[in-house]
Amino acid sequence: MAIQPIRIFGDPVLRMKAQPVTTFDKELRGLVRDLTETMKDAPGSGLAAPQIGVSLRVFTYHVDGELGHLVNPVLDLTDEQQDGEEGCLSLPGLSFDTRRSFGVVAKGFNMHGDPVTIEGTELLARCIQHETDHLDGIIFIDRLDREQRKAAMKAIRDADWGGEPAPQVRVSPHSTFGRAF
Repeated sequence: MAIQPIRIFGDPVLRMKAQPVTTFDKELRGLVRDLTETMKDAPGSGLAAPQIGVSLRVFTYHVDGELGHLVNPVLDLTDEQQDGEEGCLSLPGLSFDTRRSFGVVAKGFNMHGDPVTIEGTELLARCIQHETDHLDGIIFIDRLDREQRKAAMKAIRDADWGGEPAPQVRVSPHSTFGRAF
């Protein structure tokens, strides 16, 4: 088990569609443990494998005292909608009201390859939808309306982790005789 660095908005792996898991082995179990430990350390309500740089369809969650994971999720969403504040470990410190389905039935597998069904509403439904979006290369700000998304992008640019690092300017130890090169 190891806590892994969480990839931040702008990392290309967050925009890639993750590959289905085909082998349920020791390596997958290690990935689930790493995801769980990293999520709990952050702390977060969920964490998808792409957020630690692994492009596989796996996520963990910890909502209302329920700790779990899902491999190769397929979602059935209710028509009823909910609005609520949503954040992301890959966009640290930022949150925005986001519309999601109120309920979800998620089918997939556990780390041993056994079929699993998770049913949830409200926060659990939001978390499962959010993490499954990560597996499809979707970040929650993609679901915001135009004005909210504009505000989110400004907040990202203004964040101390957002955008490109400022270039380092090195001063030459040699005289330039008043000319800049």
